[in-house]
Parts: sequence; C-alpha cells; structure tokens
Amino acid sequence: MKDISLTKAEETILKILWEKEKAFIKEVIAEMPGKKPAYSTVSTIMRILERKGYVSHESFGNSHRYFPLIRKEDYTKGVLSHIMNTYFKGDFRDIVSFMSRSNNISISELDEILTELKKKNNV
Repeated sequence: MKDISLTKAEETILKILWEKEKAFIKEVIAEMPGKKPAYSTVSTIMRILERKGYVSHESFGNSHRYFPLIRKEDYTKGVLSHIMNTYFKGDFRDIVSFMSRSNNISISELDEILTELKKKNNV
C-alpha cells in the first residue's frame, strides 16, 4: 500500500481523476469546488501525486493528461485499514462500537449491517 498521507488538496484532485478517469490540469481546475486554485498550484500537486505513485500522465506536446494509478476502492481500503490499526488496534468490533456510540446507530441498523455482512460472506 502506498503512503496514504495525502493532503486535502491531493485527495480532492485524486477524487476528480477517479471521476473523470483522465484529465488535463485545466479540466481538473474546472471541477474543483470553491475558489479555483492557480494552474501552477494544481500542476505542482499533480507532480507530487505522481511522485507518490498515485497518478501518471501521457504527453500531448507540452500538455499532460493525468490519470489515477490506484483505484478508489483500493485507496479507501487502505485509509480505513490505517484508521482501524492506528486508532482501534485493528479490532473491527472496536470501530463498530465507536461508530454506533458516536453516530447513534440503532440496533436495527446494526442488524442490517450484520445481515449485509452475512450475505457478502455467504454465511
């Protein structure tokens, strides 16, 4: 698993690339929420993501079209695994207990989750 410590800006750009599959920097900027960052800022972040192994590019003259090298599902799995191991000692029960306490999950919602897990694992 790659280093999961992405900044908020890096994650925002990666999310846009997952959505678009391939994009030039101008296309990424157009999709960014709020005030649009400078072209050079996004270009720098893209190079950082490339150095970290999250994206690559294909060249078209002086332009580069970027694309993700990691699937969203794999990134998500890595982030969740990191959180679980760092904050919950790798114990899934601890994370479910924490989520149920802090988000007021009802018994019926927990039962639905258990039913989904059983289906997924063919139990």
